[in-house]
Amino acid sequence: MKFIHLSDLHLGKRVNEFSMLEDQAYILTEIIQIIDQEQPNAVLIAGDIYDKSVPSAEAVELFDRFLVQLAKRKLQVFAISGNHDSPERIAFASSLIDSSGVHLSPVYHGTVRPAVLTDQFGAVHIYMLPFVKPALVRRQFPDREINSYTDAVAAAIEAMEPDPTVRNVLVAHQFVTGAARSDSEEVSVGGLDNVDACVFAPFDYVALGHIHSPQNIGSEKLRYCGTPLKYSFSEAAHQKSVTVVELGGKGERSVRTLPLHPKHDMVELKGTYEELTSRAFYEGTTYREDYVHITLTDEDLIMNAQDRLRVIYKNMMKLDYDNTRTQHRQTICGDEPVQDKDPNTLFAAFYQLQNNAPMSCQQAEYMRAAIAKIWEGDA
Repeated sequence: MKFIHLSDLHLGKRVNEFSMLEDQAYILTEIIQIIDQEQPNAVLIAGDIYDKSVPSAEAVELFDRFLVQLAKRKLQVFAISGNHDSPERIAFASSLIDSSGVHLSPVYHGTVRPAVLTDQFGAVHIYMLPFVKPALVRRQFPDREINSYTDAVAAAIEAMEPDPTVRNVLVAHQFVTGAARSDSEEVSVGGLDNVDACVFAPFDYVALGHIHSPQNIGSEKLRYCGTPLKYSFSEAAHQKSVTVVELGGKGERSVRTLPLHPKHDMVELKGTYEELTSRAFYEGTTYREDYVHITLTDEDLIMNAQDRLRVIYKNMMKLDYDNTRTQHRQTICGDEPVQDKDPNTLFAAFYQLQNNAPMSCQQAEYMRAAIAKIWEGDA
């Protein structure tokens, strides 16, 4: 039995005010091509289909087109809601479209019934567990003590009563303890949303969503496939991919990845303005089309740097400086109250703070004249 494992599409997402819809449509087309090459039995989509609980019309249309293409290929599709999704919206018309082979997780009410697929080795039971919080699960099991995310997921899995004699697959969207996170994920302070890996013991494969970096947790049995696109510069070094899972007989499993190639990569560039605007630096690269975070190391502020850099790097998302001034954060302090200091002294201290160097004689004279003129005007 072969599966394609996807998650965290975040359709409709904006990154640094750039819409990702065009990039998402591009990468979904590449995923369809991979599916045509691999010929899986089913596609598992482990939550965060959309980036918002009320997605845009364009995001809904994009997912609709993707599902139609999967259904035309007579694939079984299992998609759950994540923490960014509205469970009710994902579940809409799910009973009606089940016959097309597209299975959307219902709103969690304490019962998860498996879909059953078969191959030469027998049955494979597929369970869909949408993102759950302790309060939601507690309402379904009032007689059970549920205080943590681990308690909640354990209760939900025990209620499934998975058959240990057959192969069981779970599609879930939770943070399993030990997973490496990225800046683009929603996190709970202190790791309150952690789920212990041991609760997933009854399953032969757990297709996880929620974490954006592709990774195994302990073994390839528990896997995050990661996002199909980079959604923050903390992911710049990631190789995004599709996870392909093949189950043989009970206990037999192989997991591999196939790389994805985005329309625009996300990269971080660092250097002086002169270095980064040199043709020798960017020619022969994709930097001019990529989503770019630029860090300038010039000691002097480059006037209109953002507009000037965007002539070359049209998709520049972020601009920072890393120099002596930014590396030495200081505070103005002293025994004298600020109101007892003259404006020239205060401005000189401010200039020293911002530039980590005193004003030149010419600059100091200019400021004295400017301040005197301002004061004369006030008088």
